[in-house]
Amino acid sequence: MAIEPDTKDWTWVLDEPCAECGFDPAAVAVTDLPDLIEQNLRGWDGVLTGPDAAVRPAAHIWSPLEYGCHVRDVHRLFAERVRLMLDVDDPVFANWDQDVTAVEDRYGDQDPRVVADEMAVAAAAIAAVFADVHPEQWQRTGRRSNGSAFTVASLGAYYLHDVVHHLHDIGR
Repeated sequence: MAIEPDTKDWTWVLDEPCAECGFDPAAVAVTDLPDLIEQNLRGWDGVLTGPDAAVRPAAHIWSPLEYGCHVRDVHRLFAERVRLMLDVDDPVFANWDQDVTAVEDRYGDQDPRVVADEMAVAAAAIAAVFADVHPEQWQRTGRRSNGSAFTVASLGAYYLHDVVHHLHDIGR
C-alpha cells in the first residue's frame, strides 16, 4: 500500500497547540529556535542507526528512515526559505510536494547513516540561519504559492512544528 499524500493545511498550528504531538506555538520564543532545533536533533540519536530504521510499521506509514529523509529535507527547505525572506521583500516560495520528493528521491532506499549525518548538517545550518536573524528581521514576510503568509518568526514556528511532529510520529 502506498503512502497517502498529506493534503492538510497545517498552518492552523500557528494559532493553537497540536493535539497530536503537543507542540504549542505560543511557547516558542524565536530566539530559542537554534536550541530547540538542536534539542530535536538529539531526539533522532540512534533512530536512523537501529536495525529497523528502514522498516515501515505499517504499509501506509513511513519508516523512521523515510521520516528522517523528510526531516532532513525540511531543514534544508526552510533554511532556503528563511534566507530568501531575509534577502528578498515578500518572496513567494516555490511549491514543494513532499510526497513526490519521497518517491523521486527513493527515501526508503537511502543509507540511514548518511541520512543521519546529512540531517545533522542540515539542522545545524538552519539553526545558524535563525541564530543570525536580527531583531528587526523577524517580521519580514514571505508567502507560499497558495497565498499562506508568514513572517520569519511564524515560519520558524511552523517549521519547528514540522520537525517536532515527525519525531513524535516515529514514537520517540
